[in-house]
Amino acid sequence: MVMAALCATSQPGYAAGELQLDPVAATHAAPEGKAREARGVLRAVDQAVLSSELNAKITEMPFREGEAFNKGDLLVKFDCSAYQAQLSASQAAMRAAQQEVSQNRQLAAMKSVGRNAVALSEARLAQAAAESQVYQIQTSRCRVIAPFSGQVVSRKAQVSEYLAQGAPLLEIVDNRHLEINLLVPSSWLASLKPKQTFTFTPDETGTELQAEIVRVGARIDESSQTLVLIGRVTQADSGLIAGMSGSARFTDPQ
Repeated sequence: MVMAALCATSQPGYAAGELQLDPVAATHAAPEGKAREARGVLRAVDQAVLSSELNAKITEMPFREGEAFNKGDLLVKFDCSAYQAQLSASQAAMRAAQQEVSQNRQLAAMKSVGRNAVALSEARLAQAAAESQVYQIQTSRCRVIAPFSGQVVSRKAQVSEYLAQGAPLLEIVDNRHLEINLLVPSSWLASLKPKQTFTFTPDETGTELQAEIVRVGARIDESSQTLVLIGRVTQADSGLIAGMSGSARFTDPQ
């Protein structure tokens, strides 16, 4: 199975400081029974920076910024001729070791060799098998496959570039599954609960959207006395993308 190094795939939660919103400017308290407002940012549930797991040259990178891809699509291909040659050599060594073990076992049955000869040949076979497995893993990393469907945010490298292991390749995002990350005063905590509804209006579109609370942050920031609140839009809107900011409006019951 092709492996791709993922950085920051799913995001279960955020510390209050990570939203980079001013809690004083971003929130308004209101009299009981009135609407309260808070600023928020749309973040993708699935987003990642894919990195190289090899020291190799890129031969293919078919998707450019903004282009969509499906889960399982080839995103990056490396020149792995050297790794493939090493794999072939290791497989040949393993076959030779298997033959040696088979021969020594037959000779041992006829008392022509001792147990040590059999044990040593078995150890050499195990070593050859382990080396072959290492090269199989390396060659499997020659193709970076999309871990989820989404779009390319940015290309961190280009075709024909030689990259070191760990170098970033692509930043990708799935804009179909977004969450609203809000920073609210900790004094709101008693009135917040999952499934509670509110409206969210992105600045970029100006369209008021229906939303609901998904989960409440696990910790209050002591310095700002704010709390992270995670929500989601409950109505379909294909125009939303990660990074949009806007205003959330909560109406307390009378």
